[in-house]
Amino acid sequence: MSSLMAILGLFAAVLLLAAGVVLATFFNLWVQAKATQVPVTLLEMVAMTLRQVSPTRVVSCKISLAKAGVEVDTADLEAHVLSGGHLEAVADALIAAHKADLGMDFRRLAAIDLAGRNVVDGVHTRVTPKVIPCPPSEARTQGICGVSKDGVRLAVRARVTVRTRLDRLVGGAGEETIVARVGEGIVSAIGRAESHRDILANPDLISAHLLAKGLDGGTAFEILSVDIADVDVLDNVAARLSSAQADADKRIAQARAESRRAAAVAARQEMRARTMEMTGRVVAARSRVPLALSSAFREVNLGVTRAPRPVLSSMARRPHPRRGPVEA
Repeated sequence: MSSLMAILGLFAAVLLLAAGVVLATFFNLWVQAKATQVPVTLLEMVAMTLRQVSPTRVVSCKISLAKAGVEVDTADLEAHVLSGGHLEAVADALIAAHKADLGMDFRRLAAIDLAGRNVVDGVHTRVTPKVIPCPPSEARTQGICGVSKDGVRLAVRARVTVRTRLDRLVGGAGEETIVARVGEGIVSAIGRAESHRDILANPDLISAHLLAKGLDGGTAFEILSVDIADVDVLDNVAARLSSAQADADKRIAQARAESRRAAAVAARQEMRARTMEMTGRVVAARSRVPLALSSAFREVNLGVTRAPRPVLSSMARRPHPRRGPVEA
């Protein structure tokens, strides 16, 4: 029995020690809250602990907001912590928005934070506009390229000054959309120019074209200005394409000429074959001349003025050697 009482006494001492430590911590927070005239009681701090909410975070943020002149209900702070939000970031953003007189309350900024947006950066960008390079500096490209109507390719770098629209941070497109739309507008503006010299002489033609298109529609930003930082002339695309087309036409003409040459060679070979054939016929005809002469000698027709007798009949009836040829 004595041992059980000893164990219970030890347990009670541990509980009292832990309660003393907790009360000491809560007492310090309570003193800070009272010094700043923040209405937070010790019972509320204990209730926060039971709800698994850090009283230190809630009370510290409430003190910061109270010193900045912003009144926020403690229940809203606890609800944002329980929702997994960044309480300190929302408190800092609310203080900055209050100082800049942006007309934002805690619940709207908490909703923006829970949507995954950087609420502090959004408020700061609303107060101090941000410059977005197009293309981004980490892209390491020559710029956004476009081809004018005279066939010259240009590379353009731009700087877009934007300001956050807090009412569009939830559901609005981000910086990537702004960069993509500006790039599309630059290519379109270059393509509309009659000559690349127009762009080089008046780069503000691109800026005016971009601002007139309303590229910030549906985004979380408001475009204040588009400044052309650099314009480079890369190459003459039309000349390169014309040269490539000329080379292709040349190869086609060469192929056709080669086809015609092959046809001519074939025709020449055919004419040679025909010539050899005609030569053979001439030789065959010449070979018949001696036969004809020998037949004439046999028929005694060589040098005779009368009409020659048929060869077959003369061969059938040979002449008498003394009386001469027999009349038909």
